[in-house]
Amino acid sequence: MKLILLGPPGAGKGTQAARLVEKHGIPQLSTGDMLRAAVAAGTPVGIKAKAVMDAGGLVSDEIVIGIIADRINEADAKKGFILDGFPRTVAQAEALDIMLAEKHMKLRAVIELRVDQTKLVDRIVKRADEARAAGQPVRKDDDPEVFKTRLEAYNRDTAVVAPYYEKRGQLTVVDGMKPVDDVTAAIEKALA
Repeated sequence: MKLILLGPPGAGKGTQAARLVEKHGIPQLSTGDMLRAAVAAGTPVGIKAKAVMDAGGLVSDEIVIGIIADRINEADAKKGFILDGFPRTVAQAEALDIMLAEKHMKLRAVIELRVDQTKLVDRIVKRADEARAAGQPVRKDDDPEVFKTRLEAYNRDTAVVAPYYEKRGQLTVVDGMKPVDDVTAAIEKALA
């Protein structure tokens, strides 16, 4: 099962990805984690990425796709994987399509957690309050101003990815404002 979770920050992608990992035994692939691991392992793509990052640059789509291509060849991804936070642009989506086709792989689903963005800031503030109350650290991106900046970047750069998959008939939209268990059930129904 190879799938992509789309949605703005705070939509619940991380929560739902964790549930999918547990139920289906497939890894959640974060491009940031994969980049750090490739650099630490000194893979050829990791060495390229390190050079770019050390120079203060942004890692190119080509490098990111290379890291994903290497990662999905690992044993734990044989049954599938969840891409969370990637692709972020239509160019990345197109590059991902080409790479998967070269590996004779197909996406099972592209699921967008659609949310009311005006209510997301309240959700983030609540999440931060709950973390504090539980004595847990508050995520840096749970600061309302930081969150608003991330949301603006999502709307500017990444929101165009869902229509790309919709035109291809691959997109399933799930109401991300429903209770967590209802969102999980809707995702499982889409995957059935």
